[in-house]
Amino acid sequence: MDPAAHEEAGGVDAVRAAVRSRLRGTVIDIAPVFGFTLTFALTHRLGVALTLALAAGAGAFVHRLVRKEPVGRALGILGFVCVQGALAARSGQATSFFLPHLVLHCAMAVAAPVLILLGWPPLGVMVGLLTGERTAWRRCAVRRRAFARGSLVLFAGNVLMLTVQLPLFLSGQAVALGSVDVFGPLVFALGALLGWRVYLRALGGHRCEAALPADAGLSADPARPADPARPAHPVRPTDPAHATDPARSH
Repeated sequence: MDPAAHEEAGGVDAVRAAVRSRLRGTVIDIAPVFGFTLTFALTHRLGVALTLALAAGAGAFVHRLVRKEPVGRALGILGFVCVQGALAARSGQATSFFLPHLVLHCAMAVAAPVLILLGWPPLGVMVGLLTGERTAWRRCAVRRRAFARGSLVLFAGNVLMLTVQLPLFLSGQAVALGSVDVFGPLVFALGALLGWRVYLRALGGHRCEAALPADAGLSADPARPADPARPAHPVRPTDPAHATDPARSH
């Protein structure tokens, strides 16, 4: 198999594995929200609902530790649940429990178009972190455009969540808001999967001639794709993206 194709296949497998892991982790992520929403719907007692939500968050924390997942991620999720509980307890309103999620969705909805315009589409950043490629994809204009199109899918899913959640929050419908919020992680995971498929379709059969490891020449202008005839960086013999092509050797 061609080394470049082999490397690309490895990246595809890494993204698919990450999406499957995210879908499996969705059940754990929504446990506090589901517990809070169900308990409040049945009892209409904020204290009881908060107690169950915090217990579910602690249970998710222990579960992640048992599975030897990163401690930072487990602590972050538990801390997020604690912030939700503190806001709801302070305000006395059940809808305040979902305020951090609304703020997060609003921030993502504002940041995504800005990042796309600046040449840092969120999907590309995510894929770079998952595959270990980091920011090397930015050296290829074709890949940047493809990642921008895929990021629009993530943006659309985020906006869709906001258009449903904001009216429910403003009208004080805590149970309905919680029922929608439960699907938040699933919408994000599916948006990432669909965005990845859009990226692959937009990329087509393109093979990036300018891709280099992230630590090689980061000062290059990312807005200009490298000219194969005049490479902007030294070609490394072991770099799959610059494997010798007999057709180009003359």
